Amino acid sequence: MEPLTWTGTMGNTLDPILGIAATALIVTSILAIVVSFFTTSERVVVNADGTIAAQPGLGGLLTKAQTYALWAVLATIVAYIVTGIVVGWQGGGIIGGMVRAFTPVWISLVVLFVVSFAFKRKLGLYGKLFDSTIGMIGFGLVMFWVFTAIWSGVFDLISTHDPLSQVSGMKNKVPGTPYTGDEGEYPFYLLGGDNLARDVFSRMVLGSTIVMQIAPLATVFAFMVGITLGLPAGYYGGRLDTILSFLANLILAFPVILLFYLLVTPEIVATGLPNYMALALFMFPLVFAGVLINSRYRTQPPTRNLYLGIAMAIGGLLYMSLIMDQSSQIAFFRLWPGFLDLFDIPGQVLIVFVSVVFVNSPTVYRIVRGLTLDIKTRDYVAAGQTRGETPWYIMLWEILPNARGPLIVDFCLRIGYTTILLGTLGFFGLGLPPESPDWGSTINEGRKLLSVYPHPAIAPALALLSLVLGLNLLADGLREESLRD
Repeated sequence: MEPLTWTGTMGNTLDPILGIAATALIVTSILAIVVSFFTTSERVVVNADGTIAAQPGLGGLLTKAQTYALWAVLATIVAYIVTGIVVGWQGGGIIGGMVRAFTPVWISLVVLFVVSFAFKRKLGLYGKLFDSTIGMIGFGLVMFWVFTAIWSGVFDLISTHDPLSQVSGMKNKVPGTPYTGDEGEYPFYLLGGDNLARDVFSRMVLGSTIVMQIAPLATVFAFMVGITLGLPAGYYGGRLDTILSFLANLILAFPVILLFYLLVTPEIVATGLPNYMALALFMFPLVFAGVLINSRYRTQPPTRNLYLGIAMAIGGLLYMSLIMDQSSQIAFFRLWPGFLDLFDIPGQVLIVFVSVVFVNSPTVYRIVRGLTLDIKTRDYVAAGQTRGETPWYIMLWEILPNARGPLIVDFCLRIGYTTILLGTLGFFGLGLPPESPDWGSTINEGRKLLSVYPHPAIAPALALLSLVLGLNLLADGLREESLRD
């Protein structure tokens, strides 16, 4: 069986079109930059209906040509995707095979965008995101990997081979190499094999599941810690603010990588320190939910007690399942009955999770504290105090909602930072087991032969880059739309 080319027979038509469109885009972009140095900026003309008139002269012509070239590039990429879904690797080569493998993801993205566009005027800030081109692109990139994690991790519909299986004869094979094992739907290693003869494409896909399991949840927990401590520190000030700010600055002053090295050493793990850190840090969502419900329904005791009981019962069960481990060497963490332990987090994953929460929490605390110091001087806060509202009601229902814009933007950015941090930890071999297909570990394994076989490291590196880029673009779009509120 012959090795696959990158675009197969569909490349005979689409490759020249993409080359011409990309060249036109580059040329028009360069010319637009050059022309801008020799032309004076002209006054913007606004039409009667509120639209902006087209820019006159050579600059306007180049702008129009640049737009057409960009649309041509995007249309060609869409053509690659559609054709690849139809013909697969049989006529589409490596690109077609990968596009066919991602079919559930493409369908999910189309459905999500169609529904979002149809109801965007009823979806608040999320709906306004689709008025921002940058925000839409970022959202599409992020949701691509979210759907990839769901369809590959839960339903196993994307991976073409077992990400952990080693096949004789496939070690360090280049992309498109025929599969020497039992032939299935994909008798090729689409992105080649790594130094242990495992499928690079399948490991890249499964790596998204690990990132999506840890990064968003760790960021949520870090925000729970930062919000719960930052609101009272900024609102009350005084000694409480001084103590909490000193502790936050102390943690931020400690080198992050050195902190992780300390937390994952066998001696520290044996003391149970990560488990005790989880015991404290995972308590904050419970505290936040309890205070939130109590402050909102304090004048309605029956309703408050009902909601508190439901929240504490569900939250308590999840909390105990998170921190308890029936295989722990520490007796305290085996006290919870096994039949109530809904799930067990692997020890190494728990260490990484707790470490990421611990490192990110002080930064979130400082952001929330700064926003609180500013917002507490507003008139509506004074009005709440005049009505006799409790401090926690004012903090959670007056200050926090008005700080949501910067916090939502920072949340998206922080998921990106956490993704990079997870990749860095995997690169240094910290936390997750060596056979884990997370992107950092895969890049670390691939870099050893980077000058000879670059594909095992390039594939997860590009995946990591695209996810972080999407999160940054999404944050920019959210910031742009939140400023219009």
